[in-house]
Amino acid sequence: MIDFHAHLDLYPDVVHVIQNIANMNMYVLSVTTTPSAWEGTNALSINFSRIKTALGLHPQIAHERYSELPLFDRLISKTRYIGEIGLDGGKEFKDHWNIQTMVFEHILRACTNAGGKILSIHSRHATSEVLNFIEKYPKAGVPILHWFTGNKTELRRAISLGCWFSVGPAMLKSKRAIELIKEIPIDRLITETDGPFAQVNKVSAMPWDVAIALKQLSEILKMPYSDIERLIHNNFRNLLLS
Repeated sequence: MIDFHAHLDLYPDVVHVIQNIANMNMYVLSVTTTPSAWEGTNALSINFSRIKTALGLHPQIAHERYSELPLFDRLISKTRYIGEIGLDGGKEFKDHWNIQTMVFEHILRACTNAGGKILSIHSRHATSEVLNFIEKYPKAGVPILHWFTGNKTELRRAISLGCWFSVGPAMLKSKRAIELIKEIPIDRLITETDGPFAQVNKVSAMPWDVAIALKQLSEILKMPYSDIERLIHNNFRNLLLS
């Protein structure tokens, strides 16, 4: 199983969670919300080769942590993965939009200069603006839109720009999301949980809850569970080769 967007450092019992991940032979991308969290989060799983730590600066706290951009620049060579990054157009973050865009553009420019990375991108209420930046920095790497919530026109544009899509149990409960999934090329899908922020049955999602997403995708795409599981693993391998 593959969880390509989880906040491992934010689980209360992270050691237990990591041990379960290892016991299940899962692959997990552990995203961070600030550059200063990267080294400590990476240390948690240093002995687990199937857990990778992404370097991030979350748009919802960009206005509080933009001073960490020099640290981001110093750490970028230590990881192939960048996330969680992006933009958030929610009204509660409207006053910080200029800082968000400055931070996002700085990161995309740094990724371009570093030769390209695998990017886990937040685009809540800001899909078009995120896509504008992806289009502006085509060599920043492989963009993976985490928990995509745009419309079908934006989806088609994202596909044309080479975006991938990470989807999880909480997202796939939405009728709107289900309709979008049917439009996404199946070879650009990867599973995620967004735990512990996202919930499954009113409790924080755990990385192994991607099994629920696999079942949901099986039903949505009308494919056997084993075929969906194989598809996601093949997609994961192709992503790493990109």
